[in-house]
Amino acid sequence: MAIIIPFRERKKQRYLFFVLGIAIFGIIFFVWYTYFAKPRLPAPSLPSPPPEIKINFEVLEAPILKEFQPFGEIPPFEGAIGRENPFIPY
Repeated sequence: MAIIIPFRERKKQRYLFFVLGIAIFGIIFFVWYTYFAKPRLPAPSLPSPPPEIKINFEVLEAPILKEFQPFGEIPPFEGAIGRENPFIPY
């Protein structure tokens, strides 16, 4: 006795095979494009010239800056530097 598959199930299987084929083709194309394609080099571009820098030295002539006094000489450190064992707590 022969097994008869109804017409609707055959049609459904045909569509599923078609979708499966497209999915496999898409996966193969993605793998080929991602892993086996030669990397494309970016097009060389000419660097833009750097912007002209203008320094406003008139700011240093402000009267508030003239009131500053320079620090005095800092004496050199006297005594032992560091601790014998720096890892012990104080």
